[in-house]
Amino acid sequence: MNLNAVLAHRLEQSEPEMIKIRRHLHAHPELSFHEKHTAAYIQSYYQNLDCQVRHCGDGYGLVVDIDGSRPGPKLALRADFDALAIQEENSLPFKSQNAGVMHACGHDGHTAYMMVLAKNLIALKGQLNGSVRIIHQPAEEVSPGGAKSMIAAGALNDVDNVVGMHVMSAMPLGAIGYHLGESQTGRADFTVTFTGKGGHASMPHLSNDAIVAGSYFVTTVQTVVSRRIDPFDTASVTIGSFDGAGSFNAINESVTLKGDVRLMKEETRQLVRQQVEQIVHGIETTFGVHADLNYDDNYPVLVNDPEFTDQVVDTIKTAKIPEITQITDFGPQDPSEDFAYFAQKRPSSFLYVGCDVADGQTHPHHSPDFLMDERCLLIAAKAMGAIVLQYLDN
Repeated sequence: MNLNAVLAHRLEQSEPEMIKIRRHLHAHPELSFHEKHTAAYIQSYYQNLDCQVRHCGDGYGLVVDIDGSRPGPKLALRADFDALAIQEENSLPFKSQNAGVMHACGHDGHTAYMMVLAKNLIALKGQLNGSVRIIHQPAEEVSPGGAKSMIAAGALNDVDNVVGMHVMSAMPLGAIGYHLGESQTGRADFTVTFTGKGGHASMPHLSNDAIVAGSYFVTTVQTVVSRRIDPFDTASVTIGSFDGAGSFNAINESVTLKGDVRLMKEETRQLVRQQVEQIVHGIETTFGVHADLNYDDNYPVLVNDPEFTDQVVDTIKTAKIPEITQITDFGPQDPSEDFAYFAQKRPSSFLYVGCDVADGQTHPHHSPDFLMDERCLLIAAKAMGAIVLQYLDN
């Protein structure tokens, strides 16, 4: 039996363990930059395994090195483990036990399959050329993200390439997705507070209504994409929060708005920022209000290295994994991903594995009823395992 078959068999035998770990993590989610117990749980898993484990970065990141018996390249595999500030609405026996916190994006699944894959690679490391680095990354969901500080702390030292994989509820079970080049949007977010002069609702002429100013901002900022971005480019500016709560008979002194920016080309980033800043200043002048703008340019566009991604996809196709029913170019994706920081430093590939639940309902990521078909964990582990063995063999 060749090494691919041995690893595949071991992973099949380990599927119940993947599910058990995933359910434990799902029941005990922790927010970005607060994943203390999750990190301890992951570290304890490796405690008696033949590998090197160390903390990495400013948060709770962990790096696990698996060194083969012979010299060769080093491939890094990344899995994130933070949760979201969402109250779970599913009726699961392993439902979140932490009020207002939920694994609503599948990071519990990423961590579970990666831990078990790592354990099995450790068991076979005597037959490996080169080495594998497992990057257990915290804080993917919240800027500045967990990847930047891990990279600064040496997570990619001596690494040649990086591979990541994300479960996708919009893809059927058995599907593997990929895309070459610009694959996920870059991101920015901003908060702007407009301050005018409060007063009695019956005497608006004696006040300076910040709500009116904020409303004009919401309307005007829509022109950034519709009138300033090339129609063949991709960008969005969304106002996600307008905090102007008050009384029906009072004019608010100030309102605070929060916005989200996405873009598919880095050269578009500065244009969008300049336009938002210009509109804010225009609102100040037009309405005589003071504006306080905090604009955060964060996650870059995720760019999959075309040549390396072609190699990775060919590997999965050649492996003929029976649980994989289709391998398709899934196209560029709207969400952002701080895996992009790894891809800036090393030729990388970020893949998707279908986890759609066949109940006739939609369970989108970041929703309180997000669900995954847990059979995707074995598929992810087998696909990533095949990539590792082929990469090191070559």
